[in-house]
Order: sequence, then structure tokens, then C-alpha cells
Amino acid sequence: MKILQKTILSAVAALGVAAGSASVQAQNMDVVIGAAGNVGGMVVFVAQGKGFFAAHGLNATVELRSTGAQLSASIAANEIDFAPAAFTNLPVALERGLELRGVVGYFGSHFSSPTHDSNVAIIAHPDSGVNSVADMRGKTVGVTFGSTGDLYLQEVLKANGLSIDDIDRINVGPPDHVATLDSGGVDVVVSWEPNATLTLDTVEGSTTVSRGGGFVCFCAVMHGKPDTVNDNPARTQAFVDAMSEAAFWLRNPDNAVEAGEIGARFIRGATADLVRRTSGNLVYDARIGGGTAQAFNDSVDLLIAQDKMEAPYDPALYLDTTFVDDTISRHPEWFADLN
Repeated sequence: MKILQKTILSAVAALGVAAGSASVQAQNMDVVIGAAGNVGGMVVFVAQGKGFFAAHGLNATVELRSTGAQLSASIAANEIDFAPAAFTNLPVALERGLELRGVVGYFGSHFSSPTHDSNVAIIAHPDSGVNSVADMRGKTVGVTFGSTGDLYLQEVLKANGLSIDDIDRINVGPPDHVATLDSGGVDVVVSWEPNATLTLDTVEGSTTVSRGGGFVCFCAVMHGKPDTVNDNPARTQAFVDAMSEAAFWLRNPDNAVEAGEIGARFIRGATADLVRRTSGNLVYDARIGGGTAQAFNDSVDLLIAQDKMEAPYDPALYLDTTFVDDTISRHPEWFADLN
């Protein structure tokens, strides 16, 4: 999957890639970075808030979107240089012709495990009569169509002998998860952090019907168009270095309080305490490799089974480990705490 040539890496070195806290010295390279406005984006928020992007020579602007689909649309429109999209929806865009190269991990345990979904929860209104997945038959369920929550919902239903035909499924965007359940607009909502915990905090008597369980991989890597990645390899390397250092800082439990304060500045409606309590449901690992391709393939299999894709998609056409492998070789200390 190392699709860049050694000559490119030599060019990166010539442009100033060096060990230490700054990978590119005094380059002041402009870059627009997209992130989802939830705790999945904490690596980006920390990299910006703690100055890691700046320290690595990047003049970064962070743009927030509600979903991976919106981020992909912004990349396609050349509004954003680098952004994530979850494996549970990204392959659909790739099959439809969007060309991307994933260069650094964003969130999820894809390196070490093909599934990780403790960030997602199915939550019932106290008056819904729903105490288990089986009770959801005939109920109104709010979920963001095409999201990881949507795929998770369908897999949970399947595991319990139900399907989407057994529920009344309504499209509810992430910003409206809490209010829609609180108003009784739906009996059940499928949400992810921090909205999942915020829903439980806000809707008195609401209960968790299902959380996690290893049904899907709520995971993503940061990607850009091939020209964005390859035409300025020094900038791409600086970006990967900054993300990797930020992920290392974020994983340190001693930084949890400060991380919460940073996250609250970026995530609409979230307090520092809410961010601190919920970001622990995610894994922040910049590595690509290990089980990443398998996690991608498993998501594709689920999408094909649900008639959202027509055929497998080779993850080698998407994943490019060149830059993060270079980061690991120069800064093993940023990855020493990972299994």
C-alpha cells in the first residue's frame, strides 16, 4: 500500500522534515482540515488547539461538518484538503468515483481490531415501552440515514431477528438527536458521542437499549484527493506528523481535563465535562495497517449485504501508509503506548 516513491520522501526531507516537535520548520503552509463536530474529531481539535499544526509548519483552518457524507462532499468540491469519513459510509463514495488517499488514522481501533462501536448507542424514550431491541418492533426510530449509526442499527436489528421493515425509520440529523427524542418525536434514537450521553443526560428516564457489541467498525482515517496528497508531500507529511503527535497527547490520561476544554470549544452544545466523559469511548490511533484493510473490507461486506454497494473495493486503492510509516520511523515515542 506504499504507493509513493522514495524520491518523494527524499523531497520531503529536502524541504525540512526533521525530528522533534516540528516536522517542517517555518514553512507556514496553508491547509484546510475537515472534521466531524463530535468527539471523533478530537485529534484535529487538539492538533489545532494545542498548536501542533502550527508547530509542524502548517497554517491550518478547521472546518466542521455534521457527517462523513458532508465532509466527502466538501472534499469533492475542493473546499477542504483533508477530512475523514467512516468506513461504514466512505466505500460508497469511493465506488461512485470519488478518488481519495487515506494517509493517517483519525479514530477507531482499526489497526488492532476489525470492529469498535462503543461510541454508538440506541436510546429509548421513557414513554416508548422499549426496554430491549425486541421491543423496537413497530416503533419510530430516529437515525441519520447512511451514517455509521444507521449501519449499526441494521446490524443490531438483524442480530435480534428484526429488520428495518419491522420499525418506522426516520431520518434525523446529528444536531437533532437530543431534541427529537426529548420532544417525543421518535420512540428511539440512534446516536453517537457526545450526543448519546447528552441524550441520556437531557431526556429524563431515557435508557440505553444497546451500546457497542462489535457489530461495526466506527473508524476512519484522514484522506485527501490524490493530487492534494502527492503534489505537496512536505505538507502532507507535516499534517500526518501533527495528527500523530496530537493523538499521542490525547491518549495521555493526564491531559483529559484540558482535552475536554479544547473539545468544548469545537463541539456545539458540549461542555468540557461532557467531552471528557465521552471521548474515552473512542480510540485515537494514527497508525494505518494491521487490521485497517480488514476493517475496511468488513464494512464493505456489510454495505454490499444491505444493497448500498455493488461490489468489493480494494482498500489498497485507498490506503497509503507511506507518510504515517515515515512518522513512526522518526517518532516511535508517539506510538510506544499502543499495542
